[in-house]
Amino acid sequence: MAESNSIHMSEEGYEKLKADLHKLKFVERPRIVAEIKKAREFGDLSENAEYHAAKEAQTHIERSIAELEFKLSRALVVKKDDVVKGKAYLFAKVTLVDVDDDEEEIYTLVPAEESDPDKNHISVKSPIGQGLLGKEVGDVVEIKVPAGVLKYKITKIE
Repeated sequence: MAESNSIHMSEEGYEKLKADLHKLKFVERPRIVAEIKKAREFGDLSENAEYHAAKEAQTHIERSIAELEFKLSRALVVKKDDVVKGKAYLFAKVTLVDVDDDEEEIYTLVPAEESDPDKNHISVKSPIGQGLLGKEVGDVVEIKVPAGVLKYKITKIE
């Protein structure tokens, strides 16, 4: 598997994608097939809203299955113990202080597929994630974001 085609993810992220795929294939797909069969029984398909809605849902499910299979086929599971320590890389928890207002921010750098801004898990492909990659404690970084330029000092990396 070529490194450039790989999708880096944690073991947890990989297992979540596998579980999502399993649910789509073995729960959602059979459910929608049953809905289509039931809707066909209503007669004239050209004016059958239930049938068309079910077919549209089936298309969405099949697209999701294909996307998950694609990601899983290219997954490169990165164990957190194998990540470089002391630098801001994948799975690092980075504590920053905003140079302008002394506000502290804590972000965990994760693959794009595992980003969750509500938990401060930011993608390494995001502007902030990109700006932090490879940096060390004590570094001051300026990161261009749509709202302007953020200036942070890195105070801790776990």
